[in-house]
Amino acid sequence: MRTAIIGFAIGTACLQQQAALPEPAVLVAGVAGLIVFLVAGHCLFRILSQHGSAWAVVFISQGSAVWPRGLIKLASGVAGFIAGFLWAAWLAHRAMAPSLAPDDEGRDFIVIGTIDNLPYRFAQGVRFNFAVERVEDRNGTAILPKPVPPRIAISWYSGFRDQRTDVVGDVQPGERWRLTVRLQRPHGNANPHTFDYEAWLLEQGVRATGYVRADRDNRRLEAFVVSAGNLVERSRAALRSRIELALDGKQYAGVIVALVVGDQRGIGQSDWQVFNRTGIGHLVSISGLHITMVAGLFALVALTLWRHSFFTGAQLPLLLPAQKVAALVGAVSALLYVLLAGFGVPAQRTLYMLIVLAVALWCNRLADFSHVLCTALGVVMVIDPWAVLWPGFWLSFGAVAIIVYATAGRTTARPVRLQPGEAQPAEPIYTRAQAWVKQLWPALRLGAHTQYAVTLGLLPLTMLLFSQVSIISPVANAVAIPLISLIITPLALAGSMLPAVLGTPLLVLAHALVEWLAACLVWFSGLRYAVWTAPVPPWWLFCLAMSGTLWLLAPRGWPARWLGLATWIPLLAAESVHPAPGRMTVTAFDVGQGMALLIETSGHRLLYDTGPAYGPDSNAGGRVLVPYLRARGIGRIDGMVVSHSDVDHAGGALAVLDNVRADWVLSSLSSGHPIAQAARRHVRCAAGQRWTWDGVLFEVLHPLAASHADAALKSNARSCVLRITAAGRAVLLAGDIEAAQEAQLLARDAGRLRADVLLAPHHGSGTSSMPAFLRAVQPQTAIFQVGRRNRYQHPKKEVYERYGELGIERLRTDRTGALTLDFGPRLEIRAYRQTNARYWHDR
Repeated sequence: MRTAIIGFAIGTACLQQQAALPEPAVLVAGVAGLIVFLVAGHCLFRILSQHGSAWAVVFISQGSAVWPRGLIKLASGVAGFIAGFLWAAWLAHRAMAPSLAPDDEGRDFIVIGTIDNLPYRFAQGVRFNFAVERVEDRNGTAILPKPVPPRIAISWYSGFRDQRTDVVGDVQPGERWRLTVRLQRPHGNANPHTFDYEAWLLEQGVRATGYVRADRDNRRLEAFVVSAGNLVERSRAALRSRIELALDGKQYAGVIVALVVGDQRGIGQSDWQVFNRTGIGHLVSISGLHITMVAGLFALVALTLWRHSFFTGAQLPLLLPAQKVAALVGAVSALLYVLLAGFGVPAQRTLYMLIVLAVALWCNRLADFSHVLCTALGVVMVIDPWAVLWPGFWLSFGAVAIIVYATAGRTTARPVRLQPGEAQPAEPIYTRAQAWVKQLWPALRLGAHTQYAVTLGLLPLTMLLFSQVSIISPVANAVAIPLISLIITPLALAGSMLPAVLGTPLLVLAHALVEWLAACLVWFSGLRYAVWTAPVPPWWLFCLAMSGTLWLLAPRGWPARWLGLATWIPLLAAESVHPAPGRMTVTAFDVGQGMALLIETSGHRLLYDTGPAYGPDSNAGGRVLVPYLRARGIGRIDGMVVSHSDVDHAGGALAVLDNVRADWVLSSLSSGHPIAQAARRHVRCAAGQRWTWDGVLFEVLHPLAASHADAALKSNARSCVLRITAAGRAVLLAGDIEAAQEAQLLARDAGRLRADVLLAPHHGSGTSSMPAFLRAVQPQTAIFQVGRRNRYQHPKKEVYERYGELGIERLRTDRTGALTLDFGPRLEIRAYRQTNARYWHDR
């Protein structure tokens, strides 16, 4: 059974790596083949069991032949793999089926439906998922069949661009609304080592995104639509509101909300950075540890009350054993808590394990822990085959597997139990304390060993998933685990559910403890070597390190366990890859409507622009550039060019400077600009500046130095234009210059504009890319860094066609994802949406 479940999980994971889903006919053939395989295997097993075989190894057990276990496990594993692949493919077909037609993108729809998740409020408005029940025209007539997917993600903005609305609706889960919305198909930025937004939407069942349009008829139709899901989400919303009201204006109110209802969206990015650097991010949510604690607490109360028959003398244990009652109460309380948590993978894993243990107890069966873990794995895979795409899945099941491996079968000192009369109150305090220490010592020792095993056991996996490991994590967790799990979480739960007069003081106390803990964590994270970073390892290096880790955690008596540490050396000491001398690699990121490129030589790195700001707390620097640089093991860049001050070019600069050391910043910004102030060294760009790195020539062609004194000049006109030449080929990075600046460049030195690759000026706007300029550059390829369906309609149709008429290859990052260009004897270009294609990607 365990082998089949593991095979099922591997098959499910394999499906998620496919660029396209198998056709329905292939799925039917696969199911038929699986049935034939199972029937044939069963028949062969019966034949071998009854008659034996000259070519099969036969064991005699109680007088009957038994087929070799190895072959049975192999067959069950293969069957599980096929079943997992087919099951995941079928669910993927069902999830992908409801979609918005391409012709309906940008069209307004009148939809009626319910708010079916916990809305997230931010500075510009509110965001929520909407379950569509009906689509109407302006006359109120239903449009059939519905052109809108059954579940969509909606943002409702206040005073935002062309869909200006004065008031954002006070939406609550379970309400039925009539809204006018404008939709588009699911689409996210596609870059290496970054969050896959399209996969996340697919897992949530969301097949279109959009925003609410200004309309007088936008209104609430019903205050609450009764359903189990709506009831859960409304309960979560009520608890969140209760906490936010009690902790209004408190810095860590979002942490308390996360511990109670699992909504982590209120935690700031700066706080997450501290939590991740100290390795306690897993505690700032409803984790398996918290669920187990809550289930254990309710089970203990139920056990005590049932054993004492609620102090009535009814002899209830004679009717039903107290252990079974405790197991049932614990499983039910865990289920309720997991529903409040939003049903995340770690919470699911813990819930299913507790349910399996409860069922085993009720059936009077002893449950082997490996069977329990595999059963939980199988249930998660059946319900949510996309869970394998997220780090939480691997860390959750990996941590439990490591604990089982490192502790199962180990001998531990037995706790010393006090004998009657020992350590009586009349004895000295020292004697009583000594007795309690004897009792607590085995538990403390087991806890320390478990933390040691988890820290070491997950190190290779942590490096694979995050390209960093917290050195200070064991110390931080030693403080945070008991404080959060045993004190803060119970206080937060009690405070959110008790009447306000009793609950508010408890919430305030819980918040005060979080503040104290956060102060300690800030100090821990500020230590110089709090975090060790290295590039994401290749699969073979990860497997080597993981095998060494298992060797290291083997039981005592295993020979030379310390040699397992040697397998970590290539994992932790790896360095990022560089191009060969004289060559250059350029990565043009998919950051939406903005620019950001990384230029690499054999010994240096330069970042040209940093992408847009998406909101007050979100930008391309934090969401795209920093994760990419960290995954590559790049903690330092030699320079950064910020072409000009527009937010789509400079929006991510501060986030990059906060996380990555940049030796200098070259820009057209004033000395008082926040980016210039944050730079270690700031220099204004001016035509004529040039330098050489590793045989690669960098030349600044624009603006003139005198232009910085012209206050009337637009920021676009002062864009830093950079030409880079490597291996006889050149790339021209033109920023947001327009026709006037293109003419100036042509007048000054048209011969220096020649380049094989051109970053289209101003994203292909109608005021740039003049024919004379393109003829002077003569690019082989043009890159348009644009956002899909951006409001500026970049690149303009006539400009885009102009490039095509000149025979220039046109690449748009909204269609290709990130682009990697290798400048060598020949120019090689790789598009992320092609080399890492997945069936859910918008292509």
